Amino acid sequence: MENLFFDKWFNKNVRKISRVFVMIFGIIWGIDGFLKFQPGLVQALPSMISSAAAAQPSFLQGWYSFWMAQASSNPALLVYLQGILELSLSFSLIFGFMRKVSYGGGFLLSLFIWAVPEGFGGPYGPGATDIGTGIIYAMVFLFLAVLNSMHGESLYTLDSKIEKRIKWWKFLAEIRY
Repeated sequence: MENLFFDKWFNKNVRKISRVFVMIFGIIWGIDGFLKFQPGLVQALPSMISSAAAAQPSFLQGWYSFWMAQASSNPALLVYLQGILELSLSFSLIFGFMRKVSYGGGFLLSLFIWAVPEGFGGPYGPGATDIGTGIIYAMVFLFLAVLNSMHGESLYTLDSKIEKRIKWWKFLAEIRY
């Protein structure tokens, strides 16, 4: 027997449910951003990148040499910049602020995380079992952009309040199909 009540309830509340999931994703990014400011990460960054580079094929060594030089010269800049970007992304996701910009920025930041400290997930060496989390986060951001495009304007965001007063704000907030 089908559970028609649940189906109807879910379909009726899909926008609210989607919004809650985006907010939870924002809280996760906020926790991650907050952790960037904990002691020890600045000192650990060069060794994290070095470890990621060690498991990579030779054609990626130039990429990691570049990032090792950056991390060695000013690791605090990279760590704290990433923390600020993650906290900004968290704010945007939780409150629904500049969603189109944040989904694109989140996609790029996730790819950066996947490509540098995660070492593209390291699927090139023996014993590798996954491709890392950064690429999955990037795909979630693409999914959020598609979801925004499908549902259009969300009534449960800060963007919807701003759009009522500033018409051009939709350019920063909404993905049009």
